[in-house]
Amino acid sequence: MVYRVAVVGTGAPEQPDRYAMAYRHAQAYDRLERCELIACADIVRDNAEAFARRFDLAAGSIYEDYETMLSEVEPDIVSVCTPPKTHAEIVMKCAESGVIDAIHCEKPMAGTWKGCREMVATCERTGVQLTFNHQRRFAAPYRKAKTLLDDGRIGTLQRIEIGGQDLLDYGTHLFDMCGYLTDQRPVEWVLAKVDCRNSTRKYGLYQESQALAWWRYESGVDGFAATGEAELVRCELRLEGADGTIEVGPEDGPSARVRVDGSDWERVETGRDGVWRPQPHPLDRLAERVPIGPDRLFSEPTYVDRALADVVEALDADEPSTLSAANALQTTEMIFGAWESARRRQRVRLPLEIEGNPLQAMIDGDSGTLEMIDGPTRT
Repeated sequence: MVYRVAVVGTGAPEQPDRYAMAYRHAQAYDRLERCELIACADIVRDNAEAFARRFDLAAGSIYEDYETMLSEVEPDIVSVCTPPKTHAEIVMKCAESGVIDAIHCEKPMAGTWKGCREMVATCERTGVQLTFNHQRRFAAPYRKAKTLLDDGRIGTLQRIEIGGQDLLDYGTHLFDMCGYLTDQRPVEWVLAKVDCRNSTRKYGLYQESQALAWWRYESGVDGFAATGEAELVRCELRLEGADGTIEVGPEDGPSARVRVDGSDWERVETGRDGVWRPQPHPLDRLAERVPIGPDRLFSEPTYVDRALADVVEALDADEPSTLSAANALQTTEMIFGAWESARRRQRVRLPLEIEGNPLQAMIDGDSGTLEMIDGPTRT
């Protein structure tokens, strides 16, 4: 069987502030013999037409309305690459269309905790496989870290630390890695503080300026996150065990390294796989300047390539993907839980019992007991 694939939200790749993830999804599908890209939809027709030209789609396969596309071409798989605030509605309507077997959605999940839960519940009810593009699960630095941890190289895990730009857009990858490395162990509570005085919007959602978060797994392992200017965690991820330490990143250092107590750091071999992406093969670098054949002919598959291959394999086998919605939901609950803890100024136990977006509520002035994060109490 060849899966018929459609993309919702093509984006505009010429704009430097956008990642145009639809193009990366499409390139990944192109590598899979079992997949055929048949249609695309974008509310900006020029964007959809540019995407169609790049991937040789027929004129009749270009849409501005994705629901019309679903009814007319009836794809088996849909990639949703729109801004995160739109994910929940699009995913639910795709799932309820009755024609789709699988949806692969970009991260972060959605703009509200209610939206996250509803999109997962809708896909479960309709029998549609829902996955999210936390592609770092296929990166050698993290996979090698997992192997070293499982092999007992650093003893019993005691603490996991992450550091990045923000909790949601960038942080979703890092919190997802925490779930991957701890075998998705349940989290008991989250305690956090955030500074949103200079908050910015990214893809329509607010990002805090700086944050500190502490959480605890039911296993007793502690987690710690620092974002923004704090730089308290000077690598992407650190695993502290009873007998040693594993670090992943930063990008300008070793992709992964390990140190057993009392010894020097030992670099972990990860091939050309970096923290964020695999390094291209030198011959492919040459081909960028002097075209000699297909793109990335000699390079390793990208992490998105590997992610989409896993999505299709899971669909074939009717088994959960490591990119499953359940795993993404745990990741996102920790992020929204951190914001809710900061909003309430107290530790928050999980499961999370909210519907909206706590960071949005704080910025809008609804902090529960405080007018601002560091402002005067309400009167």
